[in-house]
Amino acid sequence: MKNRSLALTYIPTLLLTGIYGYHFLTGLSPILMMLLAMVIGVVVQTLFLLLFKLIQFLFKGIDSIYILAAVSGVSTLVSLKLFGFGWPVNVYYPIALGALCCILFLIWFFKTRSLLSFLVLVFGFIGLGYGIYILFDPGSDPYKADVPRFTLGTGQVPLNELGMDNPSQLGKYQVLTFTYGSGTDKNRKEYREDIRFKTATVDASLLLPEWKGKKKKWREKFWGFGVSEFPLNGRVYMPEGDGPFPLALIVHGNHSMIDYSDDGYGYLGNLLASRGIITVSVDENFVNAHWSGDFRGKEMPVRAWLLLKHLELWQDWNKNPEHELSGKIDMENIMLMGHSRGGEAVTIAGGYNRLPYFPDNAKVPFDFNFNIKGIVSIAPTDYRYDRKIVLRNLDYLSIQGSYDSDEVSFWGLRPYRRLQFTDSLSHFKAGVYVHHANHGQFNTTWGNSDFGAPMKWLLNLKPLLAEEEQQEIAKVFISAFAEASLKGNTDYLPLFKNVALGEEWLPDEYLLTHFETSNFSGLVDFEEDIDITTAGDSLQVKGKNLSLWKEIVLKTRDNGKQDNNAVVLGWNNGDSTTVDQDPTYEINAYSTLWAQGASSVQMSIASGDMKWLESGGEDKTETEKTNKTESEDEFFADFRIELIDSVGHVADLKVSDAKRIMKPLKTRFTKLKSLDKEMIGDEWEVQLQTFHFPISLFKQKQTEFDPKSVSKIRFVFDQTPKGVVVMDDIGYVPTE
Repeated sequence: MKNRSLALTYIPTLLLTGIYGYHFLTGLSPILMMLLAMVIGVVVQTLFLLLFKLIQFLFKGIDSIYILAAVSGVSTLVSLKLFGFGWPVNVYYPIALGALCCILFLIWFFKTRSLLSFLVLVFGFIGLGYGIYILFDPGSDPYKADVPRFTLGTGQVPLNELGMDNPSQLGKYQVLTFTYGSGTDKNRKEYREDIRFKTATVDASLLLPEWKGKKKKWREKFWGFGVSEFPLNGRVYMPEGDGPFPLALIVHGNHSMIDYSDDGYGYLGNLLASRGIITVSVDENFVNAHWSGDFRGKEMPVRAWLLLKHLELWQDWNKNPEHELSGKIDMENIMLMGHSRGGEAVTIAGGYNRLPYFPDNAKVPFDFNFNIKGIVSIAPTDYRYDRKIVLRNLDYLSIQGSYDSDEVSFWGLRPYRRLQFTDSLSHFKAGVYVHHANHGQFNTTWGNSDFGAPMKWLLNLKPLLAEEEQQEIAKVFISAFAEASLKGNTDYLPLFKNVALGEEWLPDEYLLTHFETSNFSGLVDFEEDIDITTAGDSLQVKGKNLSLWKEIVLKTRDNGKQDNNAVVLGWNNGDSTTVDQDPTYEINAYSTLWAQGASSVQMSIASGDMKWLESGGEDKTETEKTNKTESEDEFFADFRIELIDSVGHVADLKVSDAKRIMKPLKTRFTKLKSLDKEMIGDEWEVQLQTFHFPISLFKQKQTEFDPKSVSKIRFVFDQTPKGVVVMDDIGYVPTE
């Protein structure tokens, strides 16, 4: 009986070690890894049993079968927590200990055969079963709201009604696909005998000195090459025709190096190639994560440098009259795209492109200087490399999902804000924030779970966009960006101002956009000092009757920094405001705000938290929330913008005349609300979006209003009884 009872205590160990081993990627068969892990688990628990048998021997006379079984099981479960399961303790231990208790109840039942032990056993397994059900249930969307996703502004006409085709539709070109590479890839046939063009290897040893120790040993054993002979492998999507065609490279991010990532962007490669753009998905899997270790960002320079080495390769092919691709590549129109760490790598490559030397080691000379017209960062990092890259004089797009549990904030807006336009050419930058999009589904092989098992069982997958919907959004905006950046076709750019213009092309989802052209002239960005009444040397700022007025550093949901300051304005007028009491916020110039006229006023606006209006910032009680006539989730703030000329004439419009100020987009990443705070952070973070107000939309209150001599911009908060907004980057676009 005792032996049978002890044998039963191995069941949780076998289950947990089996799960962990099956999902522990080493390149070996998952079944083999599962069995190996189970054997290790049995050995570890047996050692604990022997240890406690020795203790029992030393203290003879104690019948300690239950204690022995419990302590050995607990010891094994603690070891698994330390080395295998990254779950939070408030999830792991209740489930693991619950399973162990069920086994102890089972032992008790076999020993006593009593009704009480049977009932306890039944209820124990019911509780354990419920916990397992929660883990495997897809979750729910607690913040689902049935409100319009798209709102057209006054006078706006959808682009499809203007005769424009959907940028995500395949173009007129047939697409050829092939690969190129070193021809010696040990594990991947497509980069070995299936290659169309053989390429030389490159020496990256000075860029990645961290290629050492067990990382070096196990990687070289798997790949068959080291850091001094990195391959240039690429998967090509080529439009049929004479060309020359623009060139776009896309590079994956960090994933298990043996779960290859480079074939996950075929949906973009086929689309862009069909529309006349050579697209190459670059293989950099050999610097990705592995069970032997992650370079933890130290490999970022290599990721970027390899992209530039691929461009060198294409340049050589283009110049070589004997090469099959000679003259087919338009090297004056190049775009780099990257996902995750690859999204940071493309910005680093953009910074390296004009440098004479590798900034971390001048023994590595650079001589690239390619004409990179555009950069696209998909759900990127912006903190792995210890240098803040400042891009200059190119076009930029970043796309981010609100349900990205890998990169939980919109890091792509940091290089967006650092980007500088210093030449006389026309450039633009854009950002797209996609509600319910995750990290992995931008790559067709990564799936809808941003964590691997067993962590993925804690994720709330129910609210996520379907993979095809998320990729459709990526196709629309990346194709529209490429048309403008590489081909000079700016017809799609209004889509970045208001996504409702492309409603027929997009899934029914909340999308926030940022858009700024190189001729934008900023007036107030809240970065210059800590005086909230001034903006630079020539502007004065005034607030009147506001319930809330402060300038803040915007935080990410995990309490990091967005590297951006903004102003927070709140008002609470009740139901009987008068003109004299209207809260206002005013920007006043000593002369005029613009000298040669403006075609539009531009600013970034987001909804703030209504709780910020309350004294002390405390939450309302459940009763107060229930008694509200209009819930915060349904509340959309609105206000008027007044332009006042130098003699006091006024023209105005409502913000909603352009588009709606979106409510906070709340998220539930995990299946238990308490886990979100521990694993992710807050349920939302401030996400600004850019608003563009054409001067032609402003309604003149006096016919003498002069739009060329505006000296004040006044925001009047009289459209809703209360509200909180966050504002930034107030300025104008000059008249061309």
